[in-house]
Amino acid sequence: MKIARVHFYVEDATVWRDWFVRRLGFQAVAKRECSSTRTEVVTSGSIVFQLSSPLLPDSPVAVFLQKHPEGVADLAFYVEDIAAVLTRAVSQGAQILQPLQEQPQGEGSLKCATISAWGCLSHTLIEAQEQGGPGAQGTRGEMLDSHLLACSPAQSPVYFTNIDHVVLNVAAGDLERAIAWYENVLGFQPQQDFKIQTERSALRSRVMFHPRSRVQLPINEPVGANSQIQEFLDINRGPGVQHIALQAIDLVQAIACLRPRGVAFLEVPPDYYTQLEKRHRLPLTPSQLQQIAQQQILVDWQEDGATANGETPPLLLQTFTKPIFSQPTFFFELIERRVGSVRGETKLAQGFGEGNFRALFEAIEREQIQRGSLRST
Repeated sequence: MKIARVHFYVEDATVWRDWFVRRLGFQAVAKRECSSTRTEVVTSGSIVFQLSSPLLPDSPVAVFLQKHPEGVADLAFYVEDIAAVLTRAVSQGAQILQPLQEQPQGEGSLKCATISAWGCLSHTLIEAQEQGGPGAQGTRGEMLDSHLLACSPAQSPVYFTNIDHVVLNVAAGDLERAIAWYENVLGFQPQQDFKIQTERSALRSRVMFHPRSRVQLPINEPVGANSQIQEFLDINRGPGVQHIALQAIDLVQAIACLRPRGVAFLEVPPDYYTQLEKRHRLPLTPSQLQQIAQQQILVDWQEDGATANGETPPLLLQTFTKPIFSQPTFFFELIERRVGSVRGETKLAQGFGEGNFRALFEAIEREQIQRGSLRST
């Protein structure tokens, strides 16, 4: 299973196409206009985002936006056996929103169907077949179906290569049920549990991953009325996708380029880097730390894997945008997983920046205080 694309429902698809192109360096590659809906497609690396806006009140996008703010409406997956997934989904109470369809695609075909998921979220399932067997999944061309008009993308630097993970927020008490649904229907498995809290608020989270492809889906639930997760649920009017992590080629360079383009990021206080210098075996030179601090990037690494002299542990770099839409709901995480050495083995940074959880939580709380949704102490 792989993430095929993310479908955003927005007020104006053209405006948001330009936002992704000008702010994040995406490329506009296709568009479509039917009687009630306009759709734009933007890509970066293997990332495919569809942006749809209503042309008429009876558009499904208009119906969605009457109930929810702008955000993610559908998360599409490539699957190996779409019929089996649909059978499991129905047995778990999911509705079939779009029945199974098959359409020609190059030398093969695409089978597609859409099911209801958690809250306002749906999942489009795609099984790609080429002559002679299963096709290579995840290519950009597979998403440009016969109803989409291809565009000639402008050439620009590629900052982001793929989706690292997608985070879902669910209501208090629903975490276990959501976990069971994704486990039973889509074959995800639990990986890690977290409880993050400060003096003001808290959340619980469990990371789900798919054993075949390592697709990661953390699921959060709030603890207490002040939780940032509860604020999301209230404003979104139900569960939904809180953020998507985009994997960067060079995060320091990417942020340095995106700030002048007008991308707003959560602020990191200077004392974060003072404390970072005190951590055991800081695997950064003074020059590297200065560059990272200048761009207000969070850094984490695993200290339990003792490294030999000369080894550099795998570093995880991350930062977070402020909410991109008019309502404080959806945002992006930008992440870079660096390769390092642990006991003579080359490894890629894993995890989600556990050492940064509190710093991130407090940064989001500062934004809540500015909005007046969390009382300062």
